[in-house]
Amino acid sequence: MKASNTDSGDFFGSSVALSADGSTLAVGAHRERSIASGINGNQADDSAVFAGAAYVFTRTAGNWSQQAYVKASNARASSAFGYHLQLAADGNTLAIGAPQESSNATGVNGNQTDTSMTFAGAVYVFTRSGTVWSQQAYLKASNTLADSEFGVTVGLSADGTTLAVGAYAEDSNATGINGNQADTSLNAAGAVYVFTRTGATWTQQAYVKASNTRANAFFGLNVALSADGSTLAVDSWGESSNVTGIDGNQADTSANNSGAVYVFTRAAGAWSQQAYVKASNTRANAEFSRGLALTSDGNKLAVGARFETSGATGINGNQADTSAANAGAVYLFTRTGAAWSQQAYVKASNTGAGDAFGSRLALSADGTTLAVGGAGEGSQASGIDGNQADNSASNAGAVYLY
Repeated sequence: MKASNTDSGDFFGSSVALSADGSTLAVGAHRERSIASGINGNQADDSAVFAGAAYVFTRTAGNWSQQAYVKASNARASSAFGYHLQLAADGNTLAIGAPQESSNATGVNGNQTDTSMTFAGAVYVFTRSGTVWSQQAYLKASNTLADSEFGVTVGLSADGTTLAVGAYAEDSNATGINGNQADTSLNAAGAVYVFTRTGATWTQQAYVKASNTRANAFFGLNVALSADGSTLAVDSWGESSNVTGIDGNQADTSANNSGAVYVFTRAAGAWSQQAYVKASNTRANAEFSRGLALTSDGNKLAVGARFETSGATGINGNQADTSAANAGAVYLFTRTGAAWSQQAYVKASNTGAGDAFGSRLALSADGTTLAVGGAGEGSQASGIDGNQADNSASNAGAVYLY
């Protein structure tokens, strides 16, 4: 499958999303260059470098066709529209991030023509009626600032009425829910914004920060949202505590870039932090949380640490080993009631230094299947279950299914 206006350097496929029944596919191309705006505009234009686009495809009787060519309503160069996108379960709501959009607007449907806030970021919500797509909302942070990259990641509930937006480079020193957004004292601390839709109207419901906010933690580079929108997991790969497990000492700062995940829950419209999650073998520079996934019910969480260093293989091996630099690992956590615990420590079957196992992952809705990417894996094998011991194709990459 290719774009209808394929061009070199467009990065078609930089983000993909699929409806629950597999019949609607959205594909981002965040470096696409047309200055067209809205739906099905002039694809032949090539005047706006890195403006970005998204493409919607549908399947009928086994045959795929392009249904829409989607652009921002204020398309401009260097916006990176399509960097990340998500579909609702029925495929009728599509949220698209443009983390380098530059308007100074705040909130919902503000002034799109402003260009005074470089890399502030925006998110666009589109809806489908029948086969026709239209833009429903233009969303900005409530504290829009340059270089925040609001929209670098988006998470959408199954019904499309709750949207979580990450801004990993946001600078406020606030902690918790709905703190002081005006503060700008902590470079790249990061934030997440939750929006809800009633009818066709979007409003911001919460401004979410880590419970131990600190500079360069990059809270909000990845988010995961449960199907009902009431459980939210947020990564912070630059977090630096040396603690292990659940709800340890957040004040520690002795393990730079060890990483953490924060789990938030919503009850009666109010958000609160439920858990502060760390690896069972926390180490500096492991980047725990760079891969992140939740099950549909929010009760299982998979977390990747692409630079973890154990040479162990398989399930629940020796976590204390440090013989394989940047090999990577995945950690599975489960929730019973409101209590989280680690269920498994997962390694590749052919662990090798530099494999970056856990850099990307996906979890099935019921949590019974886990897919893990190892972008730096070096086997020359092809297809299914080939020779894992081979190491002759540096950075060829592999995917592992559990």
